[in-house]
Amino acid sequence: MTTEAVILGNGDYPSHPYPLNVLSQAPYVVCCDGAANEYIRRGFRPDAIIGDGDSLSPENRERFAGIFHRVNDQETNDQTKAIRFLQAQGKRQIIIVGATGKREDHTLGNISLLIDYMQEGLQVQMITDHGIFIPACNTQVFTSQPGQQVSIFNFGATGLQGEGLAYPLSDFSNWWQGTLNETTEYEFCIHATGKYLVFINF
Repeated sequence: MTTEAVILGNGDYPSHPYPLNVLSQAPYVVCCDGAANEYIRRGFRPDAIIGDGDSLSPENRERFAGIFHRVNDQETNDQTKAIRFLQAQGKRQIIIVGATGKREDHTLGNISLLIDYMQEGLQVQMITDHGIFIPACNTQVFTSQPGQQVSIFNFGATGLQGEGLAYPLSDFSNWWQGTLNETTEYEFCIHATGKYLVFINF
């Protein structure tokens, strides 16, 4: 996927070389509020900082006032505020890093929002220190390496079947049921009607 922008969340700062490289090569970086503190401390300058400013240091709030976009809406989180900001610029292909870790409730919320973004016509993936979350709908093909671990989380899809996977799929009713599958080919296909989320382990 071509990347038009990267959002840095205020979870655990990436430590794996893959998300760190994605972040360093990003054409445009939006930091979610306090995530800017660590990004700036490491010597980088974000293109935009989005949030209500509650976790952005006073020093950085003053120093980067020109790129800080305060959004006080409490009906959504900073990740979605950053998505909306990029969406208004016409950017559709977006990578999110640093959105997991710290509080588990925030982590689950951030991951589940990938389905919402997909339904709005955006191509948004989340890269963690362990793999990539890819929201999907209906039948899709994914690239992989034989033996790579894959998990499939059902968001109401029916007719789930797989090709190139070690274990059969079904219309899972609980998220754990689709975890710890494994690829057998250099690509795998998921047949379905409806929405699901794929996690491909590094």
